[in-house]
Amino acid sequence: MSKAQQVTRPLVRSLSHAAGTSTTCPARTLTIRQFSSTLSRSDEGSLTTGTTESASSEAQKQAADAVVIGGNNVAATTVKQGTEEELAKLLSPQLGSLRRRAALATTGNIPFEQLPYQAFQEARKILAKDREEKVAKIVAELEKIKKLEATDPSIFRSGEAYKQKRLKSMRAYVERLKILADINDPMVKRRFEDGMGTASGDMNKPIYRFLARRKWCEMDRKIIMQRITQFHIVPDLLPRFEPNMDVKLHFRRFKVPPGAILNSRITETPPTLRMQVFDAGERLISIVVVDADVPNPETDSFNNRLHYLATNIPWSPTLNSLPLSRIGADSSSSSSSSSSSSSATATAPAQPGALAVSWLPPHSQKGAPYHRLAVFVLQHSNNAPLDPNKLRELYDGAGREGFSLKSFRDNFSLTPVGFTMFRTVWDENTADVMARHGLPGADVEFRQPRVRSLKPPRKPRGWEAKRQSPKYRHLWKYTKRIKGVKF
Repeated sequence: MSKAQQVTRPLVRSLSHAAGTSTTCPARTLTIRQFSSTLSRSDEGSLTTGTTESASSEAQKQAADAVVIGGNNVAATTVKQGTEEELAKLLSPQLGSLRRRAALATTGNIPFEQLPYQAFQEARKILAKDREEKVAKIVAELEKIKKLEATDPSIFRSGEAYKQKRLKSMRAYVERLKILADINDPMVKRRFEDGMGTASGDMNKPIYRFLARRKWCEMDRKIIMQRITQFHIVPDLLPRFEPNMDVKLHFRRFKVPPGAILNSRITETPPTLRMQVFDAGERLISIVVVDADVPNPETDSFNNRLHYLATNIPWSPTLNSLPLSRIGADSSSSSSSSSSSSSATATAPAQPGALAVSWLPPHSQKGAPYHRLAVFVLQHSNNAPLDPNKLRELYDGAGREGFSLKSFRDNFSLTPVGFTMFRTVWDENTADVMARHGLPGADVEFRQPRVRSLKPPRKPRGWEAKRQSPKYRHLWKYTKRIKGVKF
């Protein structure tokens, strides 16, 4: 029996039974009788006792099968003809054995892990057994770690350095075993693919951090690395840089692609950062927004300008949103104002951290090229907090101009871990934004200087040389009297 015959066998049996013919499956053309009704069946498993009711039920079943085979947009009286192979392509999951139809009709409310599919359940048993083996290895490795921690480092040749190196290697192996124990779990995969794996509680588990990092490295990290190279962030701002955390930029609840040119009215207010780290533990970070293309007409070059600086921000894998406008906000002053401001404060509480340099709206001058606004996330060494008052003295006010990200990183022992960017140009709203915030330079316009040719004046030759006499004065307009050209 061919594969097509096996597929269409239930259909042929039902049609042959209705026509009173044999139930064999020869490779011949099948014709479905016309029906005048297209009523659907509410319960295929129900049986009737009366002759009239059974005949009516059988007619309804055949009508529904004919409609399914002929397509949903085909009339009920359409006769569908063809071989068994052609009809097999038109079969619907609704057609098949009663057991299969009952399984499809009753598995809607069954939990995902209890679906009545034998291959699925057997695979889950194999995965459960493999997970038990991984858990046993984890328990054994943790016992080794405890034993090594209690060991005197003097018995090793390299002393404490070898002990710490060995402990670090063993802990990394335990984390890898935790990932391997759940990497093939269908429930974990389903939860992550449905978008529920990035919840605050799940990101504490190594498997969800591993899946999130793998998904980030598939495309988002490649785009960030492309922008770093394309817009020369390296080496203009840092000599080298490799991001290892996901940073996304949102202005007014709209996601901004890295490197997009934004309107000045949109960037007038501070953005919101969606950040995700992929390693366990809490750390302190600093946020820096720097403009790398501030024109300097005196030196005919470009300088840097600091637009925002916040420090001592605690961050962990369970956090993902950071509104820059709420960092350092005083909740007590907000609550003592008006009722509307109190309700706004309740919906948007102040974020932990210290604001060193407030947000300066990005702006450009007319005729100047686009400005690259780079947003850097820097992690503190040993989670040591910085003094915000000292940062204000160094970089607030006149200290914004000429800001060096490399010097800031070296002076305070910071490590760049995240990056995103956007661009700004002169537009119809730039002058109004600069006027509202008291920023000078709205009346400045940059123009490209005219480059004079270094070649000496060309002597007349050929046709021009022969016609230099006053006799050919009427032709001088083509050689000597050209507007904008002097000889």
